[in-house]
Amino acid sequence: MTQKLVAGIEPPYYTAVFTSIRPDAPEGYAETSVRMQEIVRDIPGFLGYESARTPGGIGITVAYFRDLEALDTWRLHTEHQAAKAHGRKHWYDSYSVHIGKVERSYSFERE
Repeated sequence: MTQKLVAGIEPPYYTAVFTSIRPDAPEGYAETSVRMQEIVRDIPGFLGYESARTPGGIGITVAYFRDLEALDTWRLHTEHQAAKAHGRKHWYDSYSVHIGKVERSYSFERE
């Protein structure tokens, strides 16, 4: 889970919202998750992400990208493609992906 929120980003930018249902701690998931984080952080235009999961297995990850080119680089990355295929076969009961363009953004943080 993410412990720090991504602060307001100057729009426009894009989000990829991934919601899923999966069992807790399926075999190989944690290692793959760490590898996906390493890959996406190296993509030019990646702005950050936030993630949370309920004890019942519902999860949501929101990733932020400067433009659609950066998002497509992530979507089409060969290791990401392989992880998605493995996830459909072994980890997820269901998932949804929503792509959106952000036109307004702001944040608050208590001092």
